[in-house]
Parts: sequence; C-alpha cells; structure tokens
Amino acid sequence: MFRRLIFVLYYLRQPPWDSGIVPPEVEEFIATHPPGRALDLGCGTGTSSLALARAGWSVIGIDFVPRAIKIAQQKAKAQHLSVDFGVADVTRLPTSLLNSSFSLVLDIGCFHSLSERQKHLYLEKLPLLLAPGGTWLLYGFFKPTGSPGPGLTKEDLSYAERILHLVKRQDGVDKRQRSSVWLWFETK
Repeated sequence: MFRRLIFVLYYLRQPPWDSGIVPPEVEEFIATHPPGRALDLGCGTGTSSLALARAGWSVIGIDFVPRAIKIAQQKAKAQHLSVDFGVADVTRLPTSLLNSSFSLVLDIGCFHSLSERQKHLYLEKLPLLLAPGGTWLLYGFFKPTGSPGPGLTKEDLSYAERILHLVKRQDGVDKRQRSSVWLWFETK
C-alpha cells in the first residue's frame, strides 16, 4: 500500500522514470515486427503505447495510477492517436483482457516493482494474455542479493523461463548504476 502511495505522489510532478523517450529496444521491436495487438502493462503516461499506435498497433495501456492514465489519454488525444488507456492493477487484470490475445505484452519497469507474491500472480496470467508466438518484452533492474525492495531476481527469471521461452537478453545499467536488463520472451 505504501508503494502505491509513493507512485501516486510521484505523478503529482514528473516521475524520474518518465523521460518521454521511447526506448530504443521498443523502437527496434516496432521496426522488426508487423503491427498487431499490444498490451502495455504499467504504461505510465503512455510514451511507448503511443509509439506503438503511431506504428499501426492496436494498443491497450494500463496503469494503477489514475493521474498517469489521465495524462496518457490527454497525450493520445493531442496526437490524434487511438489507444485504450485504463486504470487497472497488473496482478488483477479484467477478464476481458485475459480473454484477449496479444502479439506483444510490454512491461517497462512495472514487473520489477512488484512483491514476490504479486510477481507470481502476474506471471501466471502471461500465458493467457499472449497469442501463439507472442512476445513479452520486459525491462527491469536487478535487486542486489539480500537487499529489500524492488528489483528482478534470478528466481523471477527462472520462473518466467518455465512458462515462456527466452529469445534475447540485453544486459546494461540504469541511470542509478544498477544492473538492468531487457528480456524478450516468447510463448512456447
């Protein structure tokens, strides 16, 4: 609950992670894949959702922060783009989404902020969201071993690899010098 409040408060100003820049990894994905249906989990103010829509994708973007969704909707309207933005919790997705079939599920920094229990709830739903041959494109930073708080763990990646096939991994560091990673998973 405290984490949620922090995220809500961040959106009273410009959150440090909301650069307004589409990550090159997302641009690369757009350039190498034909448009389809995309679900942007933890979409924030919609930067990547809007880039996908500009490229012809049918996009749904969800975030649990109402102000972030309001900003995303305003940006879509100003850019004359159609994106279905809505407030939702990624661990308790509406049934209408679970009965959908997405060629891309995008997550830039949402999954790594969840508790271990929430991560399992999230991962259990992924196979229900992805179309055959669909991609889960994930960005996150790693949690230092033994430290509390958010971040990806080896266990998270092992669990994900039991339900999806890891196609590509690109390691790096984030702005705060934490080990980070882009992961491309596909349905098995």
